[in-house]
Amino acid sequence: MIFAIEEINNSSTLLPNITLGYRIFDTCNTVSKALEATLSFVAQNKIDSLNLDEFCNCSEHIPSTIAVVGATGSGISTAVANLLGLFYIPQVSYASSSRLLSNKNQYKSFLRTIPTDEHQATAMADIIDYFHWNWVITIAADDDYGRPGIEKFEQEVSDRDICIDFGELITQYSDEEHIQGVADRIQNSSAKVIAVFSSGPDLEPLIKEIVRRNITDRIWLASEAWASSSLIALPEFFHVVGGTIGFALRAGQIPGFQQFLQQVQPSKSSHNGFVREFWEETFDCSLGGSSDSKPTGPLTRRPMEPSQSGNKSVNIRPLCTGEENITSVETPYLDFTHLRISYNVYVAVYSIAHALQDILTCTPGKGLFANGSCADIKKVEAWQVLKQLRHLNFTNSMGEQVDFDESGDLLGNYTIINWHRSLEDGSVVFEEVGLYNMNAKKGERLFVDERKVLWNGFVREVPFSNCSMDCEPGTRKGIIEGEPTCCFECVECPEGEYSDETDASECFKCPPDSWSNENHTSCILKQIEYLSWTEPFGIALTLFAALGIFLTSFVLGVFVKFRNTPIVKATNRELSYLLLFSLICCFSSSLIFIGEPKDWTCRLRQPAFGVSFVFCISCILVKTNRVLLVFEAKIPTSLHRKWWGLNLQFLLVFLCTFVQIMTCVIWLYNAPPSSYWNSELEDEIIFITCNEGSLMALGFLIGYTCLLAAVCFFFAFKSRKLPENFNEAKFITFSMLIFFIVWISFIPAYVSTYGKFVSAVEIIAILASSFGLLACIFFNKIYIILFKPSRNTIEEVRCSTAAHAFKVAARATLRRNTVSRKRSNSIGSSVSTPSSSESCKSNTEEPSSPTGRQKACKQKVSFGSGTVTLSLSFEESRKNSVPCKNMRRKNSLEAKNSDDSLMRHKALLPLQNSEAGSDASFRTASNNPSQESVPGAKKEETPNSEETASFPSVNSVHFDTNFS
Repeated sequence: MIFAIEEINNSSTLLPNITLGYRIFDTCNTVSKALEATLSFVAQNKIDSLNLDEFCNCSEHIPSTIAVVGATGSGISTAVANLLGLFYIPQVSYASSSRLLSNKNQYKSFLRTIPTDEHQATAMADIIDYFHWNWVITIAADDDYGRPGIEKFEQEVSDRDICIDFGELITQYSDEEHIQGVADRIQNSSAKVIAVFSSGPDLEPLIKEIVRRNITDRIWLASEAWASSSLIALPEFFHVVGGTIGFALRAGQIPGFQQFLQQVQPSKSSHNGFVREFWEETFDCSLGGSSDSKPTGPLTRRPMEPSQSGNKSVNIRPLCTGEENITSVETPYLDFTHLRISYNVYVAVYSIAHALQDILTCTPGKGLFANGSCADIKKVEAWQVLKQLRHLNFTNSMGEQVDFDESGDLLGNYTIINWHRSLEDGSVVFEEVGLYNMNAKKGERLFVDERKVLWNGFVREVPFSNCSMDCEPGTRKGIIEGEPTCCFECVECPEGEYSDETDASECFKCPPDSWSNENHTSCILKQIEYLSWTEPFGIALTLFAALGIFLTSFVLGVFVKFRNTPIVKATNRELSYLLLFSLICCFSSSLIFIGEPKDWTCRLRQPAFGVSFVFCISCILVKTNRVLLVFEAKIPTSLHRKWWGLNLQFLLVFLCTFVQIMTCVIWLYNAPPSSYWNSELEDEIIFITCNEGSLMALGFLIGYTCLLAAVCFFFAFKSRKLPENFNEAKFITFSMLIFFIVWISFIPAYVSTYGKFVSAVEIIAILASSFGLLACIFFNKIYIILFKPSRNTIEEVRCSTAAHAFKVAARATLRRNTVSRKRSNSIGSSVSTPSSSESCKSNTEEPSSPTGRQKACKQKVSFGSGTVTLSLSFEESRKNSVPCKNMRRKNSLEAKNSDDSLMRHKALLPLQNSEAGSDASFRTASNNPSQESVPGAKKEETPNSEETASFPSVNSVHFDTNFS
């Protein structure tokens, strides 16, 4: 300060012809001494304001104090600022950084050239976060510097998820028991980082106790007040505090200051008691005599002082001349390379000087006072200097802009230092390892060169100070009940979530098309799955569908080639063609279910399946129903032939199929199916399936098909006893049973499966039911056509038809016989009914022509009460000239009751073979000549046709019945 004032007084540009004076007071780091000194010049200012010069001659008058530089500690500055604020005397501190002093409502006249602790607390929290520590201890001085600073620090670390194990307040006056308690807690804590907001004198007792206990595995984080304190940075403390990370004020440059320090001597500063004390302590000597000018406060130390015990002990030091060479000794006093606090004092003095310069050079009308007036430099008052300081703006010796903000603070930067041991003399040196720039944006303020940092004085590896071990990627931090948030357990990320950083607070969900890998450290694309053409299951289903198409096409080809044979004609040739075509469609529709589902395939496959099957079942239904109606008609008429013709059959097939087509059209219009990527069924697989749009429509489609199948089954079961050559009732019944079994089993299988297996289940159902229909209805006929051509003749067809007629008659005879015996038993008859033999021959036998052929077939029918053997012989004529003759029928009493049944099946022959134009006559006669002809015998003439020559006529029928 003295150097700055003398430099200003010697300047020809700054305050020319004006001399600044000063008075220096030592506060002894106590509030009482500071207030005592403050009251002395405040009282002097008050006396000066009373203008008492005319009443007394004050030869030793002291000028009024217009500004105060200091103090160092925030606690002392707080007390002084409260007093100076009452009189608006500006106070510019160079070291008081408490954030409380920024409150201008309470400290109106306080300004400072050091950054506020609010920035320092943020910087300390940033550096803890930078090294990934989250478990710290806090120590603070119990004053206006430590309490607000540590309070701000706690707020900052809380925002960064950093936890504090415990916090303690200390002072230089703390008793030994309290210091030991704090040391115990430090020693027993798992936290390795200790953040300290304190001054050197307040921290010194605790450090001594830590050194005594040899607690060496701690990292000390120092605030600016003790980061470079000579009380702590001692070689004997280095094994405890070595590696300390501290925040120091940015060092400045003061030109000429080194030469000034080297020229200081007691003889040249006889009025300065501080120089006298410094000289005696530096050279460990005693200056003879006493100074004429004594400084305020207990600073002048005498050569002989009584001990505290009261005994007179003499401390003898050699005498000093005051001319010793100061450069010959090692002293921090001459360390001008890191001018931190000294530079802040220098800036504070120059701030006041520039404020006075602004008053001196003020232009009337542009001043800061009423009506733009300016203050008189010769009669300037403290409040005027204060106002000018608040609007100050100048450039210092380092080229930096100096201007106080509305809180009276200056923004500055911190230098981050690391305590190293000097290799030369073992002393503690402060190595600059980083910088904290408060003018930079958040996140870019801190810079640390980790290559220069030595932990605990010699270790390069960053110490660990966390409550829990780091959680590896793939895990997250889990809260432990009753513990701080920094004490956690590592919980593995759930399936489908990941964490790719250490100590992740949460796991992140993978995108819908991805899934977490085995370690949950990243997401990998899910496997896309559908019923593919290339997978074994898809290939197998495709081969079965192709086999079905091939077999159906083969059957269709055989039927076309042998279309004029009796077997093909008897099975309703045209409907058989439609049925085989529909089966080809059914097999083909299963192929649409294979491959990646697209919107168009999803919209096509269910309608194709539904329409194909309804088309197929409709053909079977119409075919079965037609034969049943024909055999139930007693005498077919022309009306029957008209309505049982092909046109009506095709119309019925079309109408049944049209209902299904309309269902599909409505379905596709209102709720069309679409492809759907389903990632919810399995975690690691995306199933590409079809969203059917409407399950009700799908149910109606399948239900309607099953309804037609049920009706078809009913007609097939009802016609199971008709001639097999005409209706295949037994095989149709089996095919419908297979159809029902397949589709009833399909429903639970369809509901219980998912993914690609849904399509597979439906394909299997389609193929199984299609193969069942194909095998049951057509394979028997293909076998006869290809391997048993002898059975594919008109005789076999007619024999089957005639046999059916006689079976009906035989059943009727047996029923009548049974009734007759029951009646005879009821009237007490003991005569047993003998076995009977009946022979039926034609009344007129036609001579066989030389060119004619006569064939016979036998049918043997067994009943529960007897056996019926049928023998039929057929004669083929060369020409279509067989005349129609009157049928005469003589039957026994039993045969008489079955007359209607015989006539009905006799009449069927020309109807069934009308397409071939057959002309047949059916004659029956009784062997019993005594019996009379049955009255009311009917005559029927068979219509002529083009191809009547191809069919044989019945020559004789032999009907034997044996009853037991």
